[in-house]
Amino acid sequence: MSLVKKFATVGGATLGSRVFGFVRETFMAAALGTGPVADAFNTAFRLPNTFRRLFAEGAFNAAFVPLFAKEIEARGMEGARRFSEEVFGVLFTVLLFLTIAMELAMPFIVRELIAPGFADDPAKFASTVTFATIMFPYLACMSLAAMMAGMLNSLHRYFAAAIAPVFLNVILIGVLAYAWYSGQDPVAVGYGLSWGVMAAGLVQLAIVWIAVRNAGIKIGFRRPRLTANVRRLLVLALPAAITGGITQINLLINTNIASAQEGAVSSLVYADRIYQLPLGVVGIAVATVLLPELSRALRGGNLNEAANLQNRSVEFTLFLTLPAAAALLVMSEPIVRLLFERGKFSPEATVVVGHILAIYGLGLPAFVLIKAFIPGFFAREDTRTPMIFAAISVVVNVSLAVTLFPPLGASGIATAEIVAGWVNALLLFTTLLWRGHWGRDIPLLTRVPRLVIAAAIMAAALHYAIEWLAFPLSSAAPLAVRAATVCGLVAAAMAIYFASAFGLGGASLGMIRRSLKRRAAPAAAPTTGEGPDSP
Repeated sequence: MSLVKKFATVGGATLGSRVFGFVRETFMAAALGTGPVADAFNTAFRLPNTFRRLFAEGAFNAAFVPLFAKEIEARGMEGARRFSEEVFGVLFTVLLFLTIAMELAMPFIVRELIAPGFADDPAKFASTVTFATIMFPYLACMSLAAMMAGMLNSLHRYFAAAIAPVFLNVILIGVLAYAWYSGQDPVAVGYGLSWGVMAAGLVQLAIVWIAVRNAGIKIGFRRPRLTANVRRLLVLALPAAITGGITQINLLINTNIASAQEGAVSSLVYADRIYQLPLGVVGIAVATVLLPELSRALRGGNLNEAANLQNRSVEFTLFLTLPAAAALLVMSEPIVRLLFERGKFSPEATVVVGHILAIYGLGLPAFVLIKAFIPGFFAREDTRTPMIFAAISVVVNVSLAVTLFPPLGASGIATAEIVAGWVNALLLFTTLLWRGHWGRDIPLLTRVPRLVIAAAIMAAALHYAIEWLAFPLSSAAPLAVRAATVCGLVAAAMAIYFASAFGLGGASLGMIRRSLKRRAAPAAAPTTGEGPDSP
């Protein structure tokens, strides 16, 4: 299967999850708006979600995948199964004790770490503590699921792990639909959503567990022991967890800061949901597929193939991400109005969330590039360097957020996030270049500026079109008219961008054909010649 087809497999499943996520957020916006229950639920959900990204997805995708792949090559599937059981025993035990400790300490954690601004509102504080207590076991389910997803990715079975998150949104949509049908009050909706998150964790774990069994690996429970393999995993996983979860670290810190202003937490979450669509479909797909592919090429000594994988991945991500960033920058308010403005979500909230979303658009290329750069370190079992850069970006984010939040509110926090993202991306890229792990690629160097110009042409056309179509995009227009107008603008923008990209030479049919047909070189046959796209 070609690299782009693998991206499409993961990206397509992620797209399905994000589409259902939009539906979920639309229902939630109508039911809760940016009110106190919305703030409480979004803040409570941020806690297990942050731990999941820090200690599950980031750590296991970075550390577990290369080690599991080595076990398959060195000792076959039986060796890989034993390694998985060793890890499973330690992980399950740690998660059990962590969950118990966090449940007991939840009031302190919410008051002192996550949302100190809620302490002045007893009802909001109590709701946040209760929601977080109900939802936190979701972390254990998703951490175990992330381990099994890493196994599936190493076996080049991407679909089950990518499709599992859809069920979180499906379950929460069902909860919201029932709440609307039965006329529940906001607090009851918050309780229903919290229990829905817990149920979704169990469903997602069951999906990947069944997929692993179907792949021929049956995992049993072993007494937790720090074997050599487990110790190696922990050495790699600790910095990898911090690095892979850098966005979540920043979001958790920003939630703490934003809790001082009514509605700020929910406004950031609604904007984040929209911008996560291109980030998830493109960035996460590339990161998921690139790490095992790059690890295999480096283990086989295929340095040219490894360089080619990195360059083509960046080219592919920018080809799709730059127009998305330009669209978010120019038409954020019409998008937010169409998706969320109904029920308890007011026109004033649309303006605030739209402004935040436009700022996020400026940072989208950086966050996608981070996803493409980090596998270049992790595949070489270097998790320390990205961790250092992640720490630097956290310092940048916190410093700017504290400075910009008082005058700018939630928009100041969004600005801090995107500046920190660009700092992280630049540090990663310059280090790869300095170490000689990023070869000079003429096709990439010539295409990227042309793609930027094509995206700018598209953004200018959208700007004038939005001014001309002011009424059909306004709150006064019927929903069907707004939807048709936004869809028409998106279709026209895509046509303009692709015509400009191909016309300027930023993309070509030959490039796409080569990407669709390209297969990784066999690991046992190191290459010394030029890559397929070399000049």
